[in-house]
Amino acid sequence: MHARLRELQSALTRVDSDRVEQWGRYLGSVLPTGRTLFACGNGGSAAEAQHLAAELTGRFQGERQPLSAIALHAETSSVTAIANDYGYREVYARQLRAHARTGDVLICLSTSGASENVVAAAMAARDLGVLTWALTGEGPNALLAACDDAVRVPCCDAATVQEVHLSLIHLLCHTIDATCADTATTAARRIHEEATA
Repeated sequence: MHARLRELQSALTRVDSDRVEQWGRYLGSVLPTGRTLFACGNGGSAAEAQHLAAELTGRFQGERQPLSAIALHAETSSVTAIANDYGYREVYARQLRAHARTGDVLICLSTSGASENVVAAAMAARDLGVLTWALTGEGPNALLAACDDAVRVPCCDAATVQEVHLSLIHLLCHTIDATCADTATTAARRIHEEATA
């Protein structure tokens, strides 16, 4: 086996996937009620944030209602206007101040955990009553300190960290779908029981 694949395999076996499943169960319970998931990152992490949003507004595997998910970097006119007027550090934080509400969730992706604009987004989100989670590399880093919860990938190689993040995003989506399905089944059963009582 190639050394890169061995490193990826090692990182996958040591990452806290149970925490990601907990996040998925939580999101599967709150997103169908009208909450929004925001996601942000830079470079490859931005691409993964957009991938996550697409899986939730579209579908991952099974059919379910569309869920509100926004990758903040994808608002290119807003990003460039904010960067021009306020500096790149504010490109995500200012959007959150415009759109996020108490009870929403922000997922921050950063291999280093040191991206100023992502850390600023986490700090702004917490001020707004938005739950903040981080997917990052090894700590300690500023993003870990700024977020309510985090999953760290125990690896120093940025490419491997991003590969693990993508696997965790798919696990998150799978768990969200399963939770939505369980909730729908439970609700249908309750309605049936009430109707036949």
